[in-house]
Amino acid sequence: MYRQRSYFDKKKDDRPTIELNCIGLQCPGPITEVFKRMDMMNPGEILEIKVKDPGFSRDIEEWCDKTGNTFLSKLQNDTEYSVFIQKGKGHTDMSSTPQLPIHSEEKGVTLIVFDQDYDKAIASFIIATGAVAMGKKVTMFFTFWGLNILRKTISQKKDKDFMSKMFGAMMPAGPNKLPLSNMNMGGLGVKLIQRVMENKNIDNLGTLMHTAMELGVDMIVCSMSMDVMGIHQEELIDGIQIGGVATYLGKAEESNINLFI
Repeated sequence: MYRQRSYFDKKKDDRPTIELNCIGLQCPGPITEVFKRMDMMNPGEILEIKVKDPGFSRDIEEWCDKTGNTFLSKLQNDTEYSVFIQKGKGHTDMSSTPQLPIHSEEKGVTLIVFDQDYDKAIASFIIATGAVAMGKKVTMFFTFWGLNILRKTISQKKDKDFMSKMFGAMMPAGPNKLPLSNMNMGGLGVKLIQRVMENKNIDNLGTLMHTAMELGVDMIVCSMSMDVMGIHQEELIDGIQIGGVATYLGKAEESNINLFI
């Protein structure tokens, strides 16, 4: 996906350029790849990103502005775009030593994930991974039905009372069992949207969840909701934290974006 090459033809000089091929990736894939690649680059280096997503050229300008990097230019060839950005703010001289804040100093983002619908869960994780790529600290707080997104597909056997067993049997377990908010059609709608996403090379929910955890998104489950719904920690995917309302409010106070989904 990455290769070293000479600087783009529009600028005739010998500064190094790194190419990032994001053709075929859909949002938030390109911006996430840019974030990861720029984190490994040296001051003043130029990154050329190749994409087909027409919204990316606007996204990347906003990304550069918020993360302290420089948008240089974009070129369009039919349906493909080449976007050029530089690590650092307002510097074009490789001999200089620019300040390079890939991670934003702005406050973070918190999301309350209350719903268990497949499409809403996708939106939650797209926003979460996109916010990390913008340099923000992200916390997702899962409560009530949102806990089902994090349940393991294979039920973990454990002694439970009757009501907890009933809840467990009736609730979806994991991302592949979630319903759609509209046109679910007994689960057929989920299969159809998953096929469309695969054909268009859009990450499925499981992949988005894995990417979010890989990028350091904090996932916290509501302990009270776990107790009410009879869900035990071993029934949830690994890497999940447990907290209460004070945990959420503390994270929310440190954020300037709070969403309820």
